[in-house]
Amino acid sequence: MAYAQLTHGPIGRQLIALSVPLLAGNILQQLYNTVDAVIVGRFVGDAAFGAVGVAGSVMNLFLFLISGGCDGVGTLLSQFYGAGDGRTFRRDFYLSGVFGAGVSLALTGLGLLALPALLALLHTPDNVAAHALSYLRIIVLGFPAAFAYHLFSGVLRAVGNTRAALFFLALSMGANLALDVWFVAGRSMGVSGAALATVLAQALAAGLCAVYLRVCFPTLMFHRADMVMDLPLLRRTARFSFVTALHMCSLYIGKLLVQGTVNSLGEDAIIAFTAATRVEGFANSFGDSGAAAVAVFTGQNTGAGEDQRVREGFLQGEKLLLVFGLFMALVMAAGAAPCLALVLPKGNQAALTPAMDYLRLVACFYVFNFLGSGLAGYFRGRGRVDLPVIGATGHISLRVILSALLAHGMGLPAVALATGLGWAGVVSFWSLLVRRELPQKS
Repeated sequence: MAYAQLTHGPIGRQLIALSVPLLAGNILQQLYNTVDAVIVGRFVGDAAFGAVGVAGSVMNLFLFLISGGCDGVGTLLSQFYGAGDGRTFRRDFYLSGVFGAGVSLALTGLGLLALPALLALLHTPDNVAAHALSYLRIIVLGFPAAFAYHLFSGVLRAVGNTRAALFFLALSMGANLALDVWFVAGRSMGVSGAALATVLAQALAAGLCAVYLRVCFPTLMFHRADMVMDLPLLRRTARFSFVTALHMCSLYIGKLLVQGTVNSLGEDAIIAFTAATRVEGFANSFGDSGAAAVAVFTGQNTGAGEDQRVREGFLQGEKLLLVFGLFMALVMAAGAAPCLALVLPKGNQAALTPAMDYLRLVACFYVFNFLGSGLAGYFRGRGRVDLPVIGATGHISLRVILSALLAHGMGLPAVALATGLGWAGVVSFWSLLVRRELPQKS
């Protein structure tokens, strides 16, 4: 369906229909950086492979500010769509596009200035830092394209169309892979070629989404009559976007600090952590897609005043995420070695054991990760975007502190233990809050 009206119909089927394309899209997003890392590791070397991992931690700090802000926009748009308010939907789309583009350009300038200091702050070894800086400078210049894609795909998600953005992302993923091989293996451009391939592929996805919206769904696109300065709406959108961006930013500031701890353990630890987090990223895609589906479903039904569907959708979503969490925990624990073999540089055995230890320990806590994703999605959909920020800040603070205290004695498993305890803590906190927030059964 082009549009999905989620305010009536079978809830479980709707959640699955939303989740599957979102899951595929999240996996493809993970492939962007993973493909870069694997091809660079095969054709450039171990230091370049580690550099892409370090660069991923830095660039995600900025990219998740952008995607987090677009999540806030999407929450409001889903509520306007559920309420049948097309006029406000289009006006908010326009305001978000104009001011979001300005913010993405500002982040580009800030990123270019801050990159050397960030890499130094992370204690990045010199041979790794040189590659990481070359990679990041090109990625940062592509921030406007990343913003455009996340905004357009957020508009499509808000109305329940999760398939179109997936299709365009799949095309761009194919382009990314082809360009990676051409630039890195064929033209020997090193990490710069991998970064350029990523930016060009992201721009392709953004362009395809824009054309699709304008040609196929003109009622979603803003027109001249919608291009007005609505300050109350802008302030509301800015607040939602800022808080959801702060949520994602706090997570990645914490991940940056954890990356700094890992970097202090040496190059083998950096390579092991890079490989392990690539595998973990694919597992997290299941939880992230469930959270996004719950947020869209909750947002539409909140806008329509369907509180009982909000309650039932959340409970069914948590059951679905519980099953996903158990499944992915088993996959990661049992399949750590073959999964890591796919991403580690060929012949590097020194990093395999610590990477396996990390994955097997963090898998023990994966149920908390997935249940927490559903809770965060529910709060976003209800408009309580402050609660995910509070919980995430506590989680990441515990993760950073425990990693720093334990890493030099335990190695990478300390980071896994700190991560898992952080998930358990935030789920306990959010579970207490959701009992007061969740509509009562009629």
